[in-house]
Amino acid sequence: MLTVAVQMDPLDSINIAGDSTFALMLSAQARGHRLFHYAPEDLNYSAGRVWTKAHPVTVQRVAGDHFTFGEPVKLDLGDEADVVLMRQDPPFDLGYITATHLLERIADRTLVVNDPANVRNAPEKVWVLDFAQFMPPTLVTRSVDEAKAFLAEHGEIVVKPLHGNGGKAIFKIGRDGANLSSLIEVFNTAYREPHMVQAFLPDIVKGDKRIVLVDGEVAGAINRLPGEGEIRSNLAVGGSAAKTELTEREQEICAVLGPELKKRGLLFVGIDVIGGQWLTEINVTSPTGIVAIDRFNGSDTAGMIWDAIERKVAARG
Repeated sequence: MLTVAVQMDPLDSINIAGDSTFALMLSAQARGHRLFHYAPEDLNYSAGRVWTKAHPVTVQRVAGDHFTFGEPVKLDLGDEADVVLMRQDPPFDLGYITATHLLERIADRTLVVNDPANVRNAPEKVWVLDFAQFMPPTLVTRSVDEAKAFLAEHGEIVVKPLHGNGGKAIFKIGRDGANLSSLIEVFNTAYREPHMVQAFLPDIVKGDKRIVLVDGEVAGAINRLPGEGEIRSNLAVGGSAAKTELTEREQEICAVLGPELKKRGLLFVGIDVIGGQWLTEINVTSPTGIVAIDRFNGSDTAGMIWDAIERKVAARG
């Protein structure tokens, strides 16, 4: 039996029908592991120890009655937990980064999934630049002039926050460039970091494939289709999921990424590929999609993740 501390958003706010963290918790509980829940803002450091106020928790797949908390306890994450699942949703802001720094201090004693230092060093729309051979034409900038020049070169573009998530604040700009200057001005006011500008891929109408890799190996995939009048296919903004298979190009992408993910301790990762060939994101902070993948494929991705976690804990002795 493992003691598993789950660092995540409030349990009463999740949709259990599709939530990947909830699926992981159900799977862990079925294996006899002991679960605790805590929020990232409840992390503390003192005298060399990282601890939190955590609730023992049991879960069940009953909407509206899906969890039961026990009395909160002071849980030393370095000495009393075997595994920490770092599963809170982005934004990937200073609060998120600080949590990775604190959890990094226990990573030699407690398995943190995903590895906190490598999560911090692999922002989802930044680390992907290391694999530019698989990406659509991409510009990272705060400059209106550079964005205009990029539009002139590529005809239609998409502008999105560099550290956004869930399909939020993604804008398509047409060939006439209407509103591009205003949009960059708004982004420059809202965000201190640069923004991502990419050539628009018409193949988005065919879907945006989410491929899940577990310890570097492909576990499965779904194709997420945009809703009517949308360019965004994220399920969180109205996209729909469909069964799919990997193209040769996608298999090549996974073969290149897999060993690097495994080496970095990025055990549960979701990558996004458009049109069967264009890699756009490597999601390492709180990837999703396993419930839909298992529904279409009859697979047990949560079980695969726990198999990998249990192997790694056992290897630590």
